[in-house]
Amino acid sequence: MIAYLQNIAVLFCINGILALTLNFIMGYAGIFSLAHAIFFGVGAYVTAYIALNASDSLLLCMGASAAVSAILSMALALPALRVRGEYFVAASLGLQVIGVTIFSEWKAATGGLGGMIGIPRPKLLGYTFNDDLAFLALAVVVLLIMIGITALLVRGSFGRSLMTIRDSESAAQTYGKHVNAIKTLSVAVSSGLAGIGGCLYAFYMSFINVESFTLEMSILLMAMVIIGGTGTLFGPIVGAALLMSLPAALTYLPFLPPAELGTIQQIIYGLAMMLLMMFRPGGLVGGRSKEKSA
Repeated sequence: MIAYLQNIAVLFCINGILALTLNFIMGYAGIFSLAHAIFFGVGAYVTAYIALNASDSLLLCMGASAAVSAILSMALALPALRVRGEYFVAASLGLQVIGVTIFSEWKAATGGLGGMIGIPRPKLLGYTFNDDLAFLALAVVVLLIMIGITALLVRGSFGRSLMTIRDSESAAQTYGKHVNAIKTLSVAVSSGLAGIGGCLYAFYMSFINVESFTLEMSILLMAMVIIGGTGTLFGPIVGAALLMSLPAALTYLPFLPPAELGTIQQIIYGLAMMLLMMFRPGGLVGGRSKEKSA
């Protein structure tokens, strides 16, 4: 039971990082992306490749995963400078499909559908995180660092610029903001930090394949952000905690057929998002503040 709870806690930390980084562009820049799982996957595959072929250094793998994810995010950010709203969502969906295809077919780098196995645990200053409790501590520390980085960014001038663009791009341009550069940088930051989440995931699971980085994962991350509260610091963390605990909670309901748990889970996700959009559009954390300001 303790091992099971530790596993849930580590995965919660990883999903919390991913939801937090998606919220950085969704909540603060108004950029809705359906390709976040791709950058999560890029980070995981980069870490797996380096760990299996070169070094299992945690800092090296994290740095490489963040850098490659941020650079590749330009494939999404640069076209996005010419479109907005639902057109950007469509562009990100196309990137998600392309990314999954590459993960599935580029066997030399990703192992294809079979994935990559035998990924060693990371080393930091000579210490190897072989113990699951030690890895949980690492995941918690990284999550806290991500919260700190996000708080610093959104409360500074860069964050204020993002929110100005979110509210009105034309007004931002009037105030002399470099809208295209700021949007591009925000996507790169979000994707790079998501790549660090992928690094942790690859090290923890010791096995990765394309099934972890599909469109369903991108939608799940978006649900975490929306349910928790877009544009809030802790909303995505709350959303991740709720959606991570739901599958475990459903298994304790004896009247639910085990074969149908996945379907029931998806129905609950959909109903929760519908009800929140109708009665609490700001999410569980952001709802009250938005209602007061209205």
